[in-house]
Amino acid sequence: MSIYLSGAFWIIGAGVAAALVAVLIHRIPATVGLRGNNEVAGPVFTIVAGLHAVLLGFVLISLFDRVSTAQQESQREANNLVAVSWAADALQEPVGSKVREITAAYSDTVVRQEWPQMSDRGKVDSTAGWQQLEQLRDTIAAAPTTPDDSWRESRKATATDQLWQVYEARQARLDAAAGGGVSTVVWFALILGSLMVMGLIYLHGGPKVLSHALITGTLAAAITLLLFAIYQLQNPFSGGAAIGPEAFTAVLDRLS
Repeated sequence: MSIYLSGAFWIIGAGVAAALVAVLIHRIPATVGLRGNNEVAGPVFTIVAGLHAVLLGFVLISLFDRVSTAQQESQREANNLVAVSWAADALQEPVGSKVREITAAYSDTVVRQEWPQMSDRGKVDSTAGWQQLEQLRDTIAAAPTTPDDSWRESRKATATDQLWQVYEARQARLDAAAGGGVSTVVWFALILGSLMVMGLIYLHGGPKVLSHALITGTLAAAITLLLFAIYQLQNPFSGGAAIGPEAFTAVLDRLS
């Protein structure tokens, strides 16, 4: 099922269920005097709903920032990887060819091995990738240069600097994949707060059942929409806003 159908199912289902509960409540004779609660329940509802909206907004914005940062770091890792290969092309053979070969192998490891693991469970068997970067480091460090060849000296230094950037961006990508998403405590607060807000809206009364049902249904649908978005954004490499390995497939295309 696509994310759009799944989201529509949960959002519409929650709205309809909340509206039906409102209709059923109005059919209970003991709830005829609900309008008398409006003056008391109104201010309490405003405070609780406001606090819950702040929590929902804070969590959602932090997850958006996390996805954006993970995408930027993945792009930085891929771009610096290409820069390593291009800088190493100026070194004596077979160093340049070997660097290009290891760079392509590393990109293939990221695309074929690490990315599916990040998308599936977030935990990555990163041993192969780190070993390939170490091979790159050793290959560049062993490249022969002479003091009077300033061009190759500068290219070697550039390749080393760019490789360090790859190390940093790679670690940031792995950390983002293994971050664990929203903690259990935060989910508890989000769900319990949503139930409290819905409970307070049912304490309000009005002359028309239909208007109360529409209000409660809309509120439930809006809260469900935000909770669904938070759930989809927990892992930057899976869910509705999943980051794909296109940056590294582009590296393979450039090096082919």
